[in-house]
Amino acid sequence: MYPLKFHPILKERLWGGTKLKEVLGKSIESDITGESWELSTVKGDISVVSNGDLAGTSLQELIDENPIRVLGKSVFERFGKEFPILIKFIDAKQDLSIQLHPNDELAKKRHDSFGKTEMWYIMDADQDANLIVGFNKDVTKEEYAQSLEDDTLLDLMNYESVQEGDTFFINTGKIHAIGAGVLLAEIQQTSDVTYRVFDFNRRDKEGNLRELHTEMALDAIDYERKDDFKVDYPTVKDKVNTMVDCPYFKTNFLELTANMDQDIADRDSFTIYMCVGGKATISNETGAAEIQRGETVLVLADSNKVIISTSGAKLLEVTI
Repeated sequence: MYPLKFHPILKERLWGGTKLKEVLGKSIESDITGESWELSTVKGDISVVSNGDLAGTSLQELIDENPIRVLGKSVFERFGKEFPILIKFIDAKQDLSIQLHPNDELAKKRHDSFGKTEMWYIMDADQDANLIVGFNKDVTKEEYAQSLEDDTLLDLMNYESVQEGDTFFINTGKIHAIGAGVLLAEIQQTSDVTYRVFDFNRRDKEGNLRELHTEMALDAIDYERKDDFKVDYPTVKDKVNTMVDCPYFKTNFLELTANMDQDIADRDSFTIYMCVGGKATISNETGAAEIQRGETVLVLADSNKVIISTSGAKLLEVTI
């Protein structure tokens, strides 16, 4: 099958803004769109092909009909007919809630879901923009609970200033929040399970406080201070640079100044390309798709080669 593009699934959020429209060129009328889901088989939010003869076909339909061709044999053996990755672009005009995600075991037990390990690539950041990632010291469960009661949780948070190109790996259990002024690409396990623990006492348009998941989070949080989140990766031009290699996804950084040919016959996985800068044409044996900054293309596992044609592009390459 040829490289596939999909209609973005746009999500209005209390904290959303206009960068998905103004910076990434998404066709959006709302001024509070916070997320563009690029590739998803989350129930109720299943991506639909936008290009070529398969336009109008859902990603789940393709998987159901040809699971090994789409996913790869090894991926199918691990995950069945479920696409194991969720791909997003996120624009935070305001701070997101402080939250965390349960691990696979807890998510399966409580929600019949995968956990949610994720990574972020910063695409744009206002001056002084930051993230919350983890605690600034080791804390006990009791200290954490007391900070919620005293409204002093922010005193325990670790803040990280950010700029374009910074990359963060967020383990399950790690408390975190995307700060105001940050536009990023997110790669994560297919899961929509989030435990919100603090929302800056904001109210929605109806004047209601958003639901918190205080009790459920207590046994899901990693209370240790760990410096395991900032990804130090090479940025050699016209090479495949490894960023993250974890059990749930592998992500490479490609900064290309010229065309690149890739032999992927032995990959046994689909390949996702997220364009985070410039533009490129992604081709395989049967077709091509053009992408520019803020767009995503899926190359199915039945492809043996990929040709990336460009005079300048930055890409995130994601496989299993």
